[in-house]
Amino acid sequence: MSKFLNSQKILRLATIDKTGNPHIVPVWYLYQNDKIYIGTNTETQKAKNIKKNPKVAYCVDVGINSPDIIGVMGVGRAKLIVEKTKVKSIAKKILRRYFSSLQNKSAQQLLSDTDCIIEITPKKVTNWKY
Repeated sequence: MSKFLNSQKILRLATIDKTGNPHIVPVWYLYQNDKIYIGTNTETQKAKNIKKNPKVAYCVDVGINSPDIIGVMGVGRAKLIVEKTKVKSIAKKILRRYFSSLQNKSAQQLLSDTDCIIEITPKKVTNWKY
């Protein structure tokens, strides 16, 4: 499972909004030490939802044709990391998965916009491979 999660680039994150409805977004992520990390801004809907309700679900999958139908989904508890030094350190690790250099203009913009990290501790995980 670790190898698969570290090889993929998009995770779909589901949070619960204030009315109890699901909110699903595709995000960039880092899987490390059995936790999932997502950089974001405290003004995003997903961050606001997690402040009110830490329950989340997620899915990473690939393949529409057999034999390459592989995926991981799970539920867990999320918390927001807001300590600036930690946020920048983790955000840089996430962005290095997607950019060859953090000097890239888009990488710099994303880094400056990131003021919190969502840390997910998985509670139940299911995976499949066909």
